Amino acid sequence: MGMRPRQITTAVRSGRLTRLRRDRYVAATVDDGSDVAVRVGGRLTCVSAVATTGAFVMEDSRTHVHVDRAMSRLRSPHANARVKRWLRGRDDRSVRLHWGHLRDPAEARHVVSLRDALMTLIRCQPARAVVATLDNLLFLAVITMDELRDVFAALPARYDVLLRLVDGRCESGPESLLRLTLRQMGLRFEVQAEIDGVGRVDFLVEGCLIIECDSKAFHEGWAAQKRDRRRDLAAASRGLMTLRLLAEDIMYHPGVIAPAIRELLAAHVHCRV
Repeated sequence: MGMRPRQITTAVRSGRLTRLRRDRYVAATVDDGSDVAVRVGGRLTCVSAVATTGAFVMEDSRTHVHVDRAMSRLRSPHANARVKRWLRGRDDRSVRLHWGHLRDPAEARHVVSLRDALMTLIRCQPARAVVATLDNLLFLAVITMDELRDVFAALPARYDVLLRLVDGRCESGPESLLRLTLRQMGLRFEVQAEIDGVGRVDFLVEGCLIIECDSKAFHEGWAAQKRDRRRDLAAASRGLMTLRLLAEDIMYHPGVIAPAIRELLAAHVHCRV
């Protein structure tokens, strides 16, 4: 930007710039973990990098950082650390290091390419979380199916099963996780089904059970609750049951979901269990 060393020093002292490590500065406070990645000596990758696209990822308290195999001088991720060098036992709790070479030349100094981030994510995260993230990337048009196939082509063949599970019709991560649960249960279901008089629903299971995945972002407030209850009433008038599941239960308490669905279907005389 044409700043001279003295100007940079003045900007750091005034707080307009923050020095992360030698020749690396950030112009404002960031909350995506990129300052941590650069301070360590790497770039954001895996879920930390994919999250910057706005796509769904399972929550992870750690910052995932790519480090080149040739990198030897790692620094502490903590801004105020008394000892600046990397201390494995203490720092590993907040940072997950991913060593290796990048497939794509890194255009940015703080984050790897989406393709490199996904190659790491697919190998790092649980299978259900991987599918949910890939579903959401497709739904948001962040990546195409052809580009996704290219990612998997660079991975060992054992990961191909995950690609076969991807479905970009689900509109959120919790919906994708529920789709996998319904598939595992062996149930017949439609994704984003249109029902006359009711509208579009997240899932129509066995032709008689509507399942909606509710989150705070889209179902908070009395107006939203009235809308949902009137839709449920319209569905009931057509002989359809409605089950509203909380997104947090789908993500963090999956063990209670399948039994509830199975028992509800069993109670309906027109449903096959």
